[in-house]
Order: sequence, then structure tokens, then C-alpha cells
Amino acid sequence: LSFKWYRADRIRRDEEAARVEAELNTLRWQISPHFLLNTLNNIYALTAFDTPKAQESIQELSKMLRHILYDNQQPTVPIANEVEFMENYIQLMRIRLPKSVEINAQFSILNPQLEVAPMLFISLIENAFKHGVSPTEPSFIHISIEADEQQMICDIQNSNHPKAANDHSGHGIGLQQVQRRLDLAYPGRYTWQRHISDDGKIYQSKITLT
Repeated sequence: LSFKWYRADRIRRDEEAARVEAELNTLRWQISPHFLLNTLNNIYALTAFDTPKAQESIQELSKMLRHILYDNQQPTVPIANEVEFMENYIQLMRIRLPKSVEINAQFSILNPQLEVAPMLFISLIENAFKHGVSPTEPSFIHISIEADEQQMICDIQNSNHPKAANDHSGHGIGLQQVQRRLDLAYPGRYTWQRHISDDGKIYQSKITLT
């Protein structure tokens, strides 16, 4: 009886592990087209009024494709690869935004080989650029990622310029995927704090992995 119970329990755990891995793979595949669509839309907007910047944006996108096509399909990647990807994305966004938008990105990585789930933070950065930039009001985006052997912290603050009520672009899919990936890849090992300042002008999103 003990042997049968042990065998059944092991089969159940193996099946659960396979189910979790399959769902993670599905989520990773969903992120890539969602991210590419948003990026290509940004480049398309540039072609209408600034061809040189559009060409520069395509070059930046090409640097990111390897990460999307290959690294994103792995369960984890070195944090250095992820940082390079985020830096390329931020540079791409700098190209299309006016210089009046304050963009500050700081990366403090103690061990570049520290492993992290790929493209975990990019949806938060996308969200900051989507809701943190106004064509008429002062805007800023501050991105900070710190990592040591004990924990990894992604802290993003931006000016808060919510979309109009009739704007349903995105539907928050990216952030829903982040939540589910955190639940599956870091169960009991993460916190995700989201906060809008009392005056409604600043939004903060902070993920801590342990």
C-alpha cells in the first residue's frame, strides 16, 4: 500500500510539474507576438514623419529579435541577457519620444549570470511608456533593476497619465501574463507592489524576487 501511494503521488507531482511547464511555455509564446505588435506599431508611427528615426528603430528591433526568438523559449536566462534586451527596448523608445520626456534607467547587477525568467519585466516597462507619457504634460519614467545573490528588484515609477475610458488597446493582457508567470515560476518567492500616489500623478510598480 505504501508503495502504491508513493507511486501515485509521484505520478501526480510529475503531471502537475508538466502542466505548470506547459502553461509557462504557452505564456512565453504569447508575450512575443504581443510585444512585437506593440513595437512594430511604434515603428510604423515613426515612418509617417521621421524616416531616419524609423530606420534606427528597425536596427534596435533587430538587436532584440535574438532574445525574443531564442532566449525567451528557455525557462531562465542570465540577467545580463535580459538587461541588454531591456536597454535596447528603452533606447528604441527614446528614439520615438521627445527629449522633454525624462527617461532614467539604472541597472545594478552584482552577478551577471544570475538566472531569471525571460521577458518577465518588459511588460512593466511597456506599461510605463504606455501610461507614463503625455503629449501635453510633464512626463517621466524611472526604471531601476537591482540583483544580488539574495534577491532581484525591479522598481518602475512613472508619471500617471491613464488612457481614456474609450481606449481599450492592450486590455492589460501584458500585466495579466506577468501575474500568472510570477505565480508559476516564483510561487511564494515574490512580491508585487502597485501604487498610485495620493495626488494621482505617480504610478509605481515594484517586483521583488527571492
